[in-house]
Amino acid sequence: MGFKDLKNTSKNAYQTLANEMEKMVKKSDSYKDDRFWKPALDKTNNGYAIIRLLPAPDGEDLPWARLYNHGFRGTGGWYIENSLTSIGLKDPVSEMNSQLWQSGSDADKNIARDRKRRLSYISNIYIVSDPKNPENEGKVFLFKYGKKIFEKIQEAMNPQYQDEKPLNPFDFWAGADFKLKIRQVDGYVNYDRSEFAAPTPLLGGDDKALELLWKKQHSLKEFTDPKNFKSYDELKTRLQQVLGDDIRSVAESANVTGGAEKASFESAPTESAPRVPAKKAPKSSENETEDALSYFEKLANDD
Repeated sequence: MGFKDLKNTSKNAYQTLANEMEKMVKKSDSYKDDRFWKPALDKTNNGYAIIRLLPAPDGEDLPWARLYNHGFRGTGGWYIENSLTSIGLKDPVSEMNSQLWQSGSDADKNIARDRKRRLSYISNIYIVSDPKNPENEGKVFLFKYGKKIFEKIQEAMNPQYQDEKPLNPFDFWAGADFKLKIRQVDGYVNYDRSEFAAPTPLLGGDDKALELLWKKQHSLKEFTDPKNFKSYDELKTRLQQVLGDDIRSVAESANVTGGAEKASFESAPTESAPRVPAKKAPKSSENETEDALSYFEKLANDD
């Protein structure tokens, strides 16, 4: 194309570029799983919602699935993968971290800490109140949460003080609503003020309504089904691509927890990922990394 052609087509260039950018945005959002619910935050990154944890789905034993994953960046890109330790198998990152830790070097231990497993849980929930998105109220979703919220569940089931009665938060009839209160404390996501309300039957204890609700729940088995995990060899190959021959290879803002506040969309995890304006990821505390992991997983999958 000659210079004259460039000038002649300049009038249409804006619309062409706008259309292409719209396609890129739609593509970057296509990873979203609509089964999952996330609380909406306000401009100050605070949020509030009331949810009800639901019992185990039909044919399953537990009301949660427990997952370990890793999220970090090396000189060869991003490593965002579920850990095989979630299903009781050996995992190449855990083996690498053991090697680093056992070296005795403080620098190696810091690298191992940055690449350590991140724990998360997945449960079915019923949305009692979602002020930012009221259309979600009365619906069943999957909810991914971290260690801090799970600790609150444990505290409810095993209270510390004698005047507190044990509570099964997952029970339709004897459970309780969970007030999810999200704050930013020193730049980090914080759930400390979240709490369970007094026990009360869900939907007034109407068994017919509860049975219909129960049948709408999503299976949790798929999240720990071995067929949905990459093999040891596949993970080891990906790890080699990310780190190369040097297991101490690191990149700036290389891990999800420590580097979340510095990372941006401009720090593209793959060569093929499009460059778009920078956007900061939320900081995430040591106990709560699921939001940061989701952010970086989007980056790693955006091609």
